[in-house]
Amino acid sequence: QVQLVESGGGLVQPGGSLRLSCVASGFTFSTYAIRWYRQAPGKERELVAGVSSVGGVRTYADFVKGRFTISKDNIKNTAYLQMNSLRPEDTAVYVCNAIMGNMAYWGQGTQVTVSS
Repeated sequence: QVQLVESGGGLVQPGGSLRLSCVASGFTFSTYAIRWYRQAPGKERELVAGVSSVGGVRTYADFVKGRFTISKDNIKNTAYLQMNSLRPEDTAVYVCNAIMGNMAYWGQGTQVTVSS
């Protein structure tokens, strides 16, 4: 059974940090690229960051460049999103996506709330 399970979300003050994890099972994780998306209430889902299957290529949305870092551990079947200098506008549900060609899997998401 294919699963992507996110964790690490929570409530953090502006300027704080969180590290999100996405644990995969049921498919060959090392052959899939990983993307993190987020969706805030009343807004469309937006792509935050992506990493290639072997982790050599990373891309970021302009609004997180310099603050977020995406990584992928193919031994642990886990992807991460390190989020620093968090802002209230980063508040959203963050969702992990594994993609290879026309195959794609999605997690359920983890809530991140940035508030004082």
